[in-house]
Amino acid sequence: MRSKGNPDSTPPTEVPANRARLRSFRVPVLLVALFAVLAAVTGANRLVAPVPVLALPVGLALAAACVACYRRLSRYVELRDEVPEAAPDGRWRLLGRGALLGAALFTALMLLVAVLGGVDALAWGSFGGFLASAGATSGVAVIEEVLFRGVVLRVLEERAGTVVAIAASSALFGLTHLVNANATLWGALSIALTGGTMTAAAYLATRSLWLPIGLHFAWNFTHAGIFGVALSGSDTPPDGLLATTLSGPSAITGGVFGPEAGLLALLVCAGPTFLLLRAAHRDGRFRAAQVTRP
Repeated sequence: MRSKGNPDSTPPTEVPANRARLRSFRVPVLLVALFAVLAAVTGANRLVAPVPVLALPVGLALAAACVACYRRLSRYVELRDEVPEAAPDGRWRLLGRGALLGAALFTALMLLVAVLGGVDALAWGSFGGFLASAGATSGVAVIEEVLFRGVVLRVLEERAGTVVAIAASSALFGLTHLVNANATLWGALSIALTGGTMTAAAYLATRSLWLPIGLHFAWNFTHAGIFGVALSGSDTPPDGLLATTLSGPSAITGGVFGPEAGLLALLVCAGPTFLLLRAAHRDGRFRAAQVTRP
C-alpha cells in the first residue's frame, strides 16, 4: 500500500498569526460552519417544497452555493491555495457517471424488492413533487458530500490513514440519520455501510467530490423523486413521479426506515463499493497513518 503526501494542505510559510491559529482549529471550524449550511439548506428546502417551480432552481442554487462556500472555507481556514477535490476540471463528466451509477443501483434495488414481492401497490404520483425532489436532493447531496467526504474523510485520512477514515466517516454519516422520525439503529448502520462507504469509495477512486455527489444525488432522487418511497426514515413518503407502497419482511423492504435499511440494499451496493475501493488501492490512492515520533 502506497502512501501519498497531501501538499494542498500545507500552509504557506508566512501567514498572519491569527490565520495560523485558525488553521489549528480547522476541523471544528469547518464542521460547525458546514453543519450550519446543512441546517440552512434543509430549512430552505422545506420552505419552498410546496412550490415546485421554485424548489428546483432554489435547490440547484443552494448546491452551487455550498460548493462555493466549501472552496472559500478551505482557502481561508486551511490556507490552501487550491482545492483539487472541488476543481471544475472533469466536473460534468464525473457528475454524470455518478448520476448514472446511483440511478441504476436504486432502480436495481427496487426491481429486486418487486421480484421478491415487496411492492404492494404502484400508482402515478406528482410531477410537481418530482421537480421539488430534484431540487431538494441536489442541495442535500452536495452539502452532505462536502461535509462527510470533503472534510471528515479527507482531514481524518491525513493523520489516521485511509482505512480508519473510511470507517469513522461512514459511521458518523450513519449516526446523523438517527435524528430522522422513523430512524432505527439497523437503518443507521445500513446507511453507513451502503451510502457512507460507497460514496467514500467513489471519492477515493477519483480524489474528487463530483463522483460521490452525482452518485448520492441520483440515489436519493430516484428513491424519492421517481419511486416516491420513504427516504432514510422520513416521517412521510415523498411526492414522487410514482407512488410506491411497500409491504413484507423488513429484510426486503427496510420497514419504516425505507429500502435503504433492507438487506437487499447491502447486496446492491456491495459490488460497486468493492470495485471502487479496489480501483483506489490499485492506483495508490490509499494513505497510511502518520506515525508521530517522540
